[in-house]
Amino acid sequence: MRLFVVCALLLFKVGLGDACASNKFTESGQCCSLCPAGFGAVEQCGKEDTKCAPCPPGTFSPSEGLGPCLRCDKCPPSVPTVASCSADQDTQCECDNGFFFLRSHGLCAPCSKCTRGEGAARQCGLQGDTLCQICVPGTFSEERISTKPCQTCTRCSDSEVEIRPCMPNSDTLCMDKKLHILSRPAEADGTRDTPGFPGEEEVIEEEDASPAPGTPKFTPQDEGGSNNILAYVSVLAAVVLGLLVYVAYKCWRSCKQKQALSKARAAELGSSPEGEKLQSDSGVFLDSQSLQDNQPSKGTKRDSKQDNRLYVNLPPHRQEEVERLLQEGGGRGWRQLGAALGYEPEQLDLFGRGEAPAHTLLSNWAQKEGSTLGLLCSALARIERPDVVTVLTCPTQGVSVV
Repeated sequence: MRLFVVCALLLFKVGLGDACASNKFTESGQCCSLCPAGFGAVEQCGKEDTKCAPCPPGTFSPSEGLGPCLRCDKCPPSVPTVASCSADQDTQCECDNGFFFLRSHGLCAPCSKCTRGEGAARQCGLQGDTLCQICVPGTFSEERISTKPCQTCTRCSDSEVEIRPCMPNSDTLCMDKKLHILSRPAEADGTRDTPGFPGEEEVIEEEDASPAPGTPKFTPQDEGGSNNILAYVSVLAAVVLGLLVYVAYKCWRSCKQKQALSKARAAELGSSPEGEKLQSDSGVFLDSQSLQDNQPSKGTKRDSKQDNRLYVNLPPHRQEEVERLLQEGGGRGWRQLGAALGYEPEQLDLFGRGEAPAHTLLSNWAQKEGSTLGLLCSALARIERPDVVTVLTCPTQGVSVV
């Protein structure tokens, strides 16, 4: 008898399962009642039905359920309180835009983002974090990161044909019917039938009429394929055009770099006897006279009291010593000497691009008319380099006097 009662109770529970909101029953088979919002269960359902009581101050119950009242949260000192805790609602804490109050940690956390194919079923805010769900049929979301809900799919108009249906991560793709390129061949009388588009019904005067032998019949599938071919050709043309633009840009940039390199090499090697031709694979010829034409011919008037020996006739080791001192001169080096000899800052910048600017400067100056040691010593005295003057004026054997 007891087994029969248990089986009857089980059958009764199964029969009333859909009608029982709590999906729980007492031992006598009665559906357990849910406590409404603002009430909590003080006695769980078991032998008797659920016993509910209003939530006391400091607690709340946001919805129906079988659980007890929950303790109210408190907003941190830096987060303003929008609404105090009530029997059916927790404390509302207001965070900045793009943040929500994370109750488990008691702080403002950044809102979550929905990915492609998902939309925000609940916006991030006082109710909590963003709630994302997959877009249902008829809606889509193409944005990779978004907090917006799913958008309604577009419907193609009567003058358009649908190329791709709407999917959760992309909208419907439509094309104007006038873009079709297929057409029927001309008839014997010179007329041409208009192509049929998807969705259009062909008008046939006679039910048993059939096309002439050898006349191809175009179907919507054939015309859809032509649309795909047109799209592929357009994409291919765009790719080819982009490659041509890229090649043209690389050629232009390479020419600019070669011109800049030629100018730098001209500044460094244009003054040496071997500098008339740059010994490299580039085969660029340099005209040292073009650099000399821009130099002011200062010091051409010779003073009988000055040393009229030419700098170019100094022994090589003496020239190397002078160039070394000027190269290591720091604030009173070759650049200040060049300015004292009448060179412009632009010309000195060109010399400075080489590895030995002091050698380039003096080699270029030595080819000018009147490049005597007297003029060089005067320029060195103006920049306060007596050490270099000493090297220039010390007695030397084998120096020709002009």
